[in-house]
Amino acid sequence: MQGFVLEVTGDYACFTRPEMKVERVSYDVITPSAARAVFEAILWNTAIAWRVERIDVLAPIRWVNIRRNEVGAIASTRNAEQAMRSGRGLLGLNIEDERQQRAGLFLRDVRYRLHARFDLTDRAGEGDSPAKFAEMFRRRARAGQCVNQPYLGCREFAARFRLIEEPASEPPPLAEFNRDLGWMLYDLDYRNPTSPQPRFFNAHVQRGVLTVPAWDSPEVRG
Repeated sequence: MQGFVLEVTGDYACFTRPEMKVERVSYDVITPSAARAVFEAILWNTAIAWRVERIDVLAPIRWVNIRRNEVGAIASTRNAEQAMRSGRGLLGLNIEDERQQRAGLFLRDVRYRLHARFDLTDRAGEGDSPAKFAEMFRRRARAGQCVNQPYLGCREFAARFRLIEEPASEPPPLAEFNRDLGWMLYDLDYRNPTSPQPRFFNAHVQRGVLTVPAWDSPEVRG
């Protein structure tokens, strides 16, 4: 199946390293799961599964420290179930009681070129074909249409995207950027839907290019 290429830009981004428990600290580069989510924001369907193959870094890595308010709790499912049974109850959160101020080390002025393709899943119907979904994706990406606003790690960091139809005519990646990023989050393994498990790979950027291994390769570990 032919691949697709998007240029993605944003004023801010945060691809949180999971080992940072309190303060948010971003990876240096967008993660494969965040890149996949951009493609899914444009075209999502149970009949296809996106896989990211390569990430080009197009802008120098710039950092910014931001302190912001976050909510330190989530709504209780137990309270929701009790309210459904009784017809009344407390469903929401009082933001003033749950507000927490946290610092974060985020990226700014990011620009990436994302390379991905999709595979048909076992939920594809008789009328589903790669050509059908490829044309749907191109049409939606050209028009700037999306299922939901794509974002760069955090929902408040909106992403802008552009479909690249002739990658050879685009500027090269950041050749001077070479870095060992360590163990980077690849994606979550949903084979057990009740307990999805994270999987990681040892990420290396060479001449501005992060090559993403296949999901089932030995390089990806759970």
